Amino acid sequence: MHELQNLIKRIHPADSAAIQRATLRQAQLTKPAGALGDLEALSVRLAGVFGTEFPAPQGGAVLVAAGDHGVAQEGVSAYPPEVTPAMVMNFLADTPAGPGGAAVNALARTVGARVYVMDAGVNAALPDHPRLHQCAVRRGTRNLRVEAAMTPDEAQALILAGAALARQAIEDGADLIVPGEMGIGNTTPAAVVTARLLGLDPAEVTGRGTGVDDARLAHKVAVVREALHRSPATGPLQVLAEFGGYEIAAMLGMMLETAAQRRVIVLDGFVEGSAALLGVTLAPALREFLFPAGHCAERGHAAQLAHLGLKPMFDLGLRLGEGSGGVLALPLLRAAAATLREMRTFEEAGVPV
Repeated sequence: MHELQNLIKRIHPADSAAIQRATLRQAQLTKPAGALGDLEALSVRLAGVFGTEFPAPQGGAVLVAAGDHGVAQEGVSAYPPEVTPAMVMNFLADTPAGPGGAAVNALARTVGARVYVMDAGVNAALPDHPRLHQCAVRRGTRNLRVEAAMTPDEAQALILAGAALARQAIEDGADLIVPGEMGIGNTTPAAVVTARLLGLDPAEVTGRGTGVDDARLAHKVAVVREALHRSPATGPLQVLAEFGGYEIAAMLGMMLETAAQRRVIVLDGFVEGSAALLGVTLAPALREFLFPAGHCAERGHAAQLAHLGLKPMFDLGLRLGEGSGGVLALPLLRAAAATLREMRTFEEAGVPV
């Protein structure tokens, strides 16, 4: 617990002086005020993260944590749990285009981002692979409907493992970190965590996940409701252990470490959002390092973003996970930073106003 507490203590607010300088510079750039829309606000926020009105974020990395869930045995997903280990191997596969044959791999190659893959608790014996980070403490969580998903020690171990992977990605040159996930059934723990932290009814935050029909959705809502009735936990670490997933714990660690190192956390979808809610509850300043990518089609994502007070960059109807939406946001963030850094002011350009 001491190591986790120290990690949380390292998270400080964004640089308010840099934000002020960036706001002033943004108002003087050679364009009508507000002409670059949301890119202007993004550029100012990036200045706060990096402590300069000339932000220059470099590399991007997506960290995909994979884990299985005991609650999947309740029939809350349209796919069987065997998909999780198969997809991990797909992330790692060698293809003619390069490493990895999943959507996140293809998108990451397109934008020049590096993909890191973590076994956070897959319910299978995965083979050793040079690109697989083996961090599992157990093969899948317990069934959160009837018992705690994990022990506090297991939750902390995965938080710290996620932090270590983010630290490695930053050491490798990434300034833009995209936490991602893979795990059949994981929108169920994300819904339970979100419902408890936001005080919302399960029906308001429980969606179709992999595409379940109406009957299975109603059953999924009932499972979420039963889990909430089972435990009164309200503290963030308690909520994580009772209702979360190993990959959610790992993503929480990724976010904490990224914020502590004053880098950008690119927030993907609903499952990632549940980790962000936990993170902001633990360290309120974490919010200033969160940059939501797209609005996820999963029910409950809008409530997460509303609570965080953050606006997504786009709405493409995505609900895949893997960090895929976050990867798509990397060029937008780099572009926003470039406008603030590389555009000239009216005075610098000699343009009359």
